[in-house]
Amino acid sequence: MIRVAIIDDQQLVRAGLRALLERAADITVVGEASDGEDALALCRAHRPDVVLMDVRMPGVDGIEATRRLAADAELAGIHVVMLTTFDTDEHLFDAIQAGAAGFLLKDTHPDELRRAIHVVASGDALLSPAVTRRVMAAAARTVARPRDTELVSGLTEREREVLAHLGEGRSNDEIAAALFISPATARTYVSRLLAKLDARDRSQLVALAHRAGLQPPG
Repeated sequence: MIRVAIIDDQQLVRAGLRALLERAADITVVGEASDGEDALALCRAHRPDVVLMDVRMPGVDGIEATRRLAADAELAGIHVVMLTTFDTDEHLFDAIQAGAAGFLLKDTHPDELRRAIHVVASGDALLSPAVTRRVMAAAARTVARPRDTELVSGLTEREREVLAHLGEGRSNDEIAAALFISPATARTYVSRLLAKLDARDRSQLVALAHRAGLQPPG
């Protein structure tokens, strides 16, 4: 059973999300909160697997709450998905940097919402090409971090290729097909990149790929 917490300052949104999620036999909502401060308390009390976190809330917003969750060793296993109304939300890159596993638009189809919960709960990042590539590309134009280039220079050629494909939001299967390797090998490369680059999850690898200016060959 996947345990989910819903954090949003609008009661109607929380109620709607709860109703949609509880239609799935393997998902249960363990609690709700209306701001980031209460979200932290809820997570400490109930230890959900996945948190649906609104980006913009009064007081402690979703990004700061996500940052605090990621910094708490006891809560490090919780996966955060940011919720936004805008597909061009300028804060989404900050959310990924804070430790979010991905993000969804609030008008996402119910089936896609439930699928997203399963993806994130399994440890993968939720990197929708419809939103992620645009946000990450915009961030790459404005964020300069020389250390990112230094980190990438220490990778093998194949590791850089895998990282570049991750930057495009591709899954392990898609990376495997593009590089003519097995999905198991693709997973091994991703795991190796997480360790080498000291990244929390795939979302941070995507951010790094964009900041370092990596692009797949061709």
